[in-house]
Amino acid sequence: MTTTITITGAGGQIGYALLFRIAAGDMLGPDEHVRLRLLEIPAGLGAAEGAALELQDGAFPLLDDVEVTDDPAVGFAGADHALLVGSRPRGPGMERGDLLAANGAIFGPQGAAIAANAASGVRVTVVGNPANTNALIAAAAADGVPAEQFSALTRLDENRARAQLAAALEVPVASVRRVPIWGNHSATQFPDVGHALIDGRPAADALAARVGDVDAWLGETFIPRVAGRGAEIISVRGSSSVASAASATIDHVRSWALGTDDWTSAGVVSHGEYGVPEGLICSFPVESVAGRWRIVEGLQPDAGARTRIDASVAELVDERDAVRRLGLI
Repeated sequence: MTTTITITGAGGQIGYALLFRIAAGDMLGPDEHVRLRLLEIPAGLGAAEGAALELQDGAFPLLDDVEVTDDPAVGFAGADHALLVGSRPRGPGMERGDLLAANGAIFGPQGAAIAANAASGVRVTVVGNPANTNALIAAAAADGVPAEQFSALTRLDENRARAQLAAALEVPVASVRRVPIWGNHSATQFPDVGHALIDGRPAADALAARVGDVDAWLGETFIPRVAGRGAEIISVRGSSSVASAASATIDHVRSWALGTDDWTSAGVVSHGEYGVPEGLICSFPVESVAGRWRIVEGLQPDAGARTRIDASVAELVDERDAVRRLGLI
């Protein structure tokens, strides 16, 4: 069996970092053959065609075919997975409404093309920012495709949170579990350590022994560091996160397709869980069961956590209302 995977913005840096790992089997496993469709705007076709040549030269045993196109109908034809990477970044002097309108012009037509051309069970992962609201726009335009088949990437934020917690406690990152992201993929996101486990034990005692005042460390160091990590990387590297974003995308899709053995994070459609308004694409602690995201229910965030979650959800509501006024949903 061959799985068809469409990557938008495939000629960009994140797309380039994704392609070779997908072809090597890192995303869907060592036995799953893949067909790649690289969808670009006309100006990006040359870079995507160059990547396709390199993929051919890589002689990947699992890669059955690569096609480069700027036609969404061709790019999404029969897609089992669609990775929506390409988006419009905020430019100088650009207001939030301008940014949302610019991305609506990208993700609305892509959602419609997915509905018209992709496989009925397509799983759509939105990577391009603002990811949650871009996913909302694409899902609204994908007539007939359940919103549950769209999700926004917050796995990068979770990976950052787990790595920061591991560094603070001087443990391997594999020892750290259950650090979900709530809310929006933005500076308001809430990385939640309230249920975190270190080698299966609650993290609270280990944190108290290491950092002293846990609440102060979380509020003054941990949460701002996770939320601001992207800006920190730009400051140090001179450009935005690429390899880590691609790696998180691989993690996200692998978890969605192959299942999870514990919580992870994803921006998924709300049905009112935890008081989040129905229809928002919001990050929750989730599990993947039989290829479907399932929100982990029954958690009881404390008052401080609830305040941070509500603030991030309020931002998502503002973005939803803005795109609604623009006629994008």
